[in-house]
Amino acid sequence: MTEGAGETRGSAESAGPAADVLRLLAERDQTLAVAESLTGGLVAAELTAVPGASRSFRGSVTAYATELKERLLGVDGTLLAAYGAVNAQVAAEMAAGVRSALGASWGIATTGVAGPDPQDGQPVGTVFVAVAGPGGRKTARLRLNGSRAEIRRESVRNVLELLSSELRENARGQDTEQNGGI
Repeated sequence: MTEGAGETRGSAESAGPAADVLRLLAERDQTLAVAESLTGGLVAAELTAVPGASRSFRGSVTAYATELKERLLGVDGTLLAAYGAVNAQVAAEMAAGVRSALGASWGIATTGVAGPDPQDGQPVGTVFVAVAGPGGRKTARLRLNGSRAEIRRESVRNVLELLSSELRENARGQDTEQNGGI
């Protein structure tokens, strides 16, 4: 009994961007796939910490090595060679690639520099997050400060918030279409 009470408390504490995203996806009977680089599986861990995540979460690809972004997620090799992995277009292609590879309604991606050293000509704290969904792709460039762990945590929060915003926007667009437009 005590263990169950602890789990209930833990579930309430995990309410946040991941729980919000999973609730919105479940309401729409949609699914999510995740492509991660600098976050190294933290986005997937955050999502799967929410009870019932399996209803909407399909899976993830942690493509930490640059060549895996091309091989597993379909990121353009010429783009990677020219600009490196820390790039808005790379993030967008990662999100679209994981969405396609795992057969999900939505794909999200993280790529960037958590430190301790700059990468691909980008300073520590440069992060790109992306969402690919039914209405297209959206990316955001982040300039984060703090330790390596803080940059990674903030990247997780930001990609989940970007998806939440897109899910809400997508729902408003569908409501407008169903109501004959405005």
